[in-house]
Amino acid sequence: MEENETAKTIIAEDIEITGTIKCESNIQIDGKLNGDLNCIGDALIGSTANIKGNITVNCVTVLGQINGNVTAKDKIDLKTSAYVNGDIRSKRLTVEDGVTFVGKSEVNPSGVNIPRGYSPDSGDTSSEVVPSENMDVEQVDPDVHALREEIRKNVKEEVKSKAGGFFGKR
Repeated sequence: MEENETAKTIIAEDIEITGTIKCESNIQIDGKLNGDLNCIGDALIGSTANIKGNITVNCVTVLGQINGNVTAKDKIDLKTSAYVNGDIRSKRLTVEDGVTFVGKSEVNPSGVNIPRGYSPDSGDTSSEVVPSENMDVEQVDPDVHALREEIRKNVKEEVKSKAGGFFGKR
């Protein structure tokens, strides 16, 4: 939620709800939710919140714990104390230092659904990507492959150069 907006509904930290919450206005959750949150408005997941379920909202600011997928039409804002175990998807994403995030993220500022494997330079205007029958491994652009290998090499060299080695052993 934006700083000037207030939640119309507040679930206090001493409240535990089992089931799905559906709302049209902004909501703040500081308690426990064992179920999904479907909100047309924005959501603030407070630092004492613990959610076990999926969240679908316009915008969400997370300070607490979420075990489930998070989908926001506009923005996901993960604050320092946030813990998210699940996939996230939105147009915009901010992540502060200290966040724990385990999952996949899809951030697409244009909001246009682009199929995986699509390359704007390919001239392909179809909306479906169909792999060839004999394709066992993912085709990777040679430039991207070279960049990945260079990054891997740099990381390995940096780890080796650390005093004491990896995990303090040589």
